[in-house]
Amino acid sequence: MVSEGACLVEAMVVARDEGRLTAGVYECAKIMNDDPDSVAFCVLAMDEEFECDIALQIHFTLIQAFCFDNDISIVRVSDAQHLAELLGDKAGQMEDLHCMLITNPTDGSWEDPALEKLHVFCSESRSCHEWVPEVTLPAR
Repeated sequence: MVSEGACLVEAMVVARDEGRLTAGVYECAKIMNDDPDSVAFCVLAMDEEFECDIALQIHFTLIQAFCFDNDISIVRVSDAQHLAELLGDKAGQMEDLHCMLITNPTDGSWEDPALEKLHVFCSESRSCHEWVPEVTLPAR
């Protein structure tokens, strides 16, 4: 059975390759504000060095609330640097990976089994009152 972490990385790599992955708190907030219906999935990534960053925590709280209000599935991961490596960003080109969005394709004719599994995982987690479940990323 494929883990949620592996599904997340797979869905994000496909979205990146298709130009549907947005990284950065402000960039994601702009998309959510301009076209919330285009958002398929949200990922919040935290690193130990940013755990005490109050401004980032406030952004996360607002993003979470927006996702809940707009029925957008959302998960947390605990290692933004590891996520960057899994996404193939060894050169550090993706600057702010604290918030990432996967948007729907414009043609509307798309099904992603990995993303569907993540939606089910999020739905099951919410039914157990875990509103923003944490996903464990695959090993390096």
